[in-house]
Amino acid sequence: MTRETLLALALGYLLGSIPFGLILTWLSGKGDVRNIGSGNIGATNVLRTGSKGLAALTLILDCLKATAAVLIAQRAIGWGLGPIAGASAFIGHLYPVWLKFRGGKGVATFLGVLIPLLWPGAVVYAFVWLLLLRTTRISSVAGMAAAVSAPITAAVLHSALLPMLLGLAVLVLWKHRENILRLKKGTEPRIGKKTSSTA
Repeated sequence: MTRETLLALALGYLLGSIPFGLILTWLSGKGDVRNIGSGNIGATNVLRTGSKGLAALTLILDCLKATAAVLIAQRAIGWGLGPIAGASAFIGHLYPVWLKFRGGKGVATFLGVLIPLLWPGAVVYAFVWLLLLRTTRISSVAGMAAAVSAPITAAVLHSALLPMLLGLAVLVLWKHRENILRLKKGTEPRIGKKTSSTA
């Protein structure tokens, strides 16, 4: 493994592991977001604090930290290292060392990887995500469907990124395994509906 590859991996992981949801809720005086709802640090759980603004900002920052990792790696380290930095940012978000490797589920960060690397995939991803959020009001369904759309789009476009995107999609599904169980039981909460602290 080359020095440049290691730099891209480190850059991506460090950026991806910034827990914006946790930081924003703490700075706003709403406490530790890990103590409410699902305990997740992502935008959907931040929304359970009652602040749509904080949730939207968390989503945007979780997305853009991956985009930043790709662009910085491409320009400062090597153009071909963008995908490595993006994938590493995604892993950093899911498994941040600062939080004992208990991070988010990667939906917004996955979009951030796609934006600079495969923009048609990003468009499809965002469309699927928003459409299902609007129609089902179930965040996990929208997020998982959007993640699955990325490797499908890559396959249709014959993109060399297909193996990486397939791997990221599998990780998103893995992080949603508890949501999948609740969906099977019919107990998965909808956006805007109050949930218990153990939801």
